[in-house]
Amino acid sequence: MTDPESQLPPLPSKAPDGSPLRVVILNQYYMPDVASTGHLLHELATQLAEMGFHVEVLTSRPSYGPPETWVDCPMKETVDGVHIKRLWTTRFSKDNLLGRAINYVTFMGQLFLRVLFTSRKDTVYLYTTNPPFLGFVGAIVSLFRRHSYVMLLHDAYPQMAVWVGTIRKNGIAERVWHFINKMSYGRAEQSIVLCQKAKNLVCDTYTIAREKVHVVPNWADSKALNIKPKPQSEFATAHNLQTNFVAMYSGNLGLYYEFATLLDAAEMLLDEPFRLVFIGSGGKRNWLADEIIKRELTNTLLLPYQPYEKLGDSLAACDASFVTIARGIEGISFPSKLYTSLAVGRPILALSEADSELKDLIEEHRVGGWSGLGDAEALASNIRDLMKDSAEAEQTGNRARRLFERAFTLRACARQYAEVLLASHPLADAEREATESINVEAEAPSRA
Repeated sequence: MTDPESQLPPLPSKAPDGSPLRVVILNQYYMPDVASTGHLLHELATQLAEMGFHVEVLTSRPSYGPPETWVDCPMKETVDGVHIKRLWTTRFSKDNLLGRAINYVTFMGQLFLRVLFTSRKDTVYLYTTNPPFLGFVGAIVSLFRRHSYVMLLHDAYPQMAVWVGTIRKNGIAERVWHFINKMSYGRAEQSIVLCQKAKNLVCDTYTIAREKVHVVPNWADSKALNIKPKPQSEFATAHNLQTNFVAMYSGNLGLYYEFATLLDAAEMLLDEPFRLVFIGSGGKRNWLADEIIKRELTNTLLLPYQPYEKLGDSLAACDASFVTIARGIEGISFPSKLYTSLAVGRPILALSEADSELKDLIEEHRVGGWSGLGDAEALASNIRDLMKDSAEAEQTGNRARRLFERAFTLRACARQYAEVLLASHPLADAEREATESINVEAEAPSRA
């Protein structure tokens, strides 16, 4: 298959003097930390470097997961062409609100001073929402000096905090947070969000011009994740999953996802050749474990996260992949596991609200079946349809992989990032001004 990306003209990544255009990515977590945003940004940074940009990352030392996952890293190193600078920060458990706040303060304080005194006019800065108010650093620095930056929204706060119940709706904390966000997005050159609902949230809440907010999805690793027949999966053999139809949820078992409907459907399918497999950890894991026992779901398996290098093999153990999102969350967040599910070429079993972009994508491209939140009968029916027609299920999986290759590879998404960064780069303005000046001089004799 021809790579669509290879058909596109190369993007300019050089300054007018021939040096690489400079990009700095700022995020609290970065590889080898286990945070998913750290992995995504490592892939993005590496791809941008391969495209010819000079890429730096400003981050903290590994601290996201439990202490046994922390890796000793140099405070300054170059990996895969990316120049990484780490700040010393506290490493209290993120599950403790006070500890997380202290981690934020030690990271944000140092980062603010570093950027304030070292910000360069020939650089574009990419601020993520990790910590959620990280972009405020860019907004404040831009008050004192030329500081061109782009905002990248992964999870929307304070909306997420209100949804979870951490802060009160319309309370002072929410109002202050909205003020910070309005300033952060308002002073940014451009912003990047993951879905259309997130774009609506940013533009409508903070009165940001729609042309300054760009929808760019996340991605998956097209080399590590590919179509692999289930009989070749060591994971399927190890867990006795070869003979039954397996529907799998692999990822964050957190509060933002809908699992009760999955368990209800599994209960309806107890007497059929079906297995439901959960892989991961998160805020709902203990609840899932209790429910599996209470409901006597002998067809349901709950397993821990698998090593990243074995992800392709574990995902190949399923016949269909679940992608869910809880009520009221889409736009505040978006399930990135969609892209890994598409990458391995399995039908998607989507569970969301009726006005969901997830639903639209599944149905428009015919890559699986959609069910409404709480509608276990519809979900069980979708599963039975796939179980009855293995040929159609395989074709659906192949369509999923083709969709992934068209729209959700790292190269495709990194190009969109590069276009936004170029549109925001201060040297792009200088180059345009120089071009306009040359054109004016060239036209002058004809006006004389």
